[in-house]
Amino acid sequence: MTSMYPGTVRAPEFPAGLTWFNTRRPLTMADLRGKLVILDFWTYG
Repeated sequence: MTSMYPGTVRAPEFPAGLTWFNTRRPLTMADLRGKLVILDFWTYG
């Protein structure tokens, strides 16, 4: 059976200087490897 995702795509690291909420320190891609990550984009609009 062939893979639905034949290539490997690497996510870039987070830019330095971001504001992080509810974490003790900024996260890295290595911290998130193997975990399910949900992104929530919101605005006060």
